[in-house]
Amino acid sequence: MLLKLADRIDQVIEWLGQKVSWLTLVLVFVICVDVFFRYAFNSTKTWILDIEWHLFSMIFLFGASYALKHDEHVRVDLFYQHFSMKKKSIINFIGSLFLLIPWCVVVIMHSFNYAMNSWYVKEGSPDGGLSAWYPIKFCISIGFILLLLQAISIVIKEGHQILKGS
Repeated sequence: MLLKLADRIDQVIEWLGQKVSWLTLVLVFVICVDVFFRYAFNSTKTWILDIEWHLFSMIFLFGASYALKHDEHVRVDLFYQHFSMKKKSIINFIGSLFLLIPWCVVVIMHSFNYAMNSWYVKEGSPDGGLSAWYPIKFCISIGFILLLLQAISIVIKEGHQILKGS
């Protein structure tokens, strides 16, 4: 049953990661438009800069769980690459259970309060940019919820591997 849960989490993260990857194309287009207006008309708008960093933030926040699922995240790989599959499973299990999951919970709790405060005051750009910054602040919580789910999937799968004795 737990392995089915892990598979379902992986499916959701895979689907979402593929959808979020298209935001990269949107970001490139927005940056090209910004650069064109900056050099052709010597003009840029604050709202387009806000859109750029919002898109980049969403790509990073929502893509982190996808990168973790595919084991493409940043890792200092001096020793890990030479370990056996069992040792790698133990490290992934312990690291996810005792480091990643608690860290995700802490960030989710604090970022949700951060976003709620932003929503409460209807925070927006003071320089004439986007009138609402709180949606992107909620993306912090959503991104870490996705990362938490992927960490749970890793704990389940690596725990199974350890118990299975591979």
